[in-house]
Amino acid sequence: MELKSRIEAVLFVTGRAVELKEISEILGAEETEVEEAILELIMDYSAREGALEIDDENGYILQVKDEYMDIVEKLCPVDISNAVLKTLIVIYLKQPLRQAELKELRGATAYDHVKELLDKGLISKTKDKNGRSYNLKTTPKFAEYFKIKGNSEILSKMGTERLSELLELNK
Repeated sequence: MELKSRIEAVLFVTGRAVELKEISEILGAEETEVEEAILELIMDYSAREGALEIDDENGYILQVKDEYMDIVEKLCPVDISNAVLKTLIVIYLKQPLRQAELKELRGATAYDHVKELLDKGLISKTKDKNGRSYNLKTTPKFAEYFKIKGNSEILSKMGTERLSELLELNK
């Protein structure tokens, strides 16, 4: 079996960004060989001008190109309610955010939202240093899901003030 095909299978099945080291371990191949094969795959996808690409921002991921996302959105609509999405945006803007502070901002239903976001892998929850509350942060899956490259893409598109207005947080 050709190494490029095996790598392609890994990227297809995982559906998330995978580090070079992890791909090498899965396939039992040298990192240098895997890296060379991945670069060839990237070139192959680029040359055929199809709807798929391999992005290498935070590891390697096989994904649909931005210009075809309208099709994906029709077939796979986002299954996050507006209320949960607002909670997610608050976490993104204020991260790391103490869960107690989130409750003050979004109300008691925020606990249910946190559970849903944890289940979807979009946020992480760790005990804060005093052990009395939790700190919430977005995960790499959040960045992948919403196609965020860098920490300020959403902020530069809409601005913190506009997001605060939308969320009625004006604090």
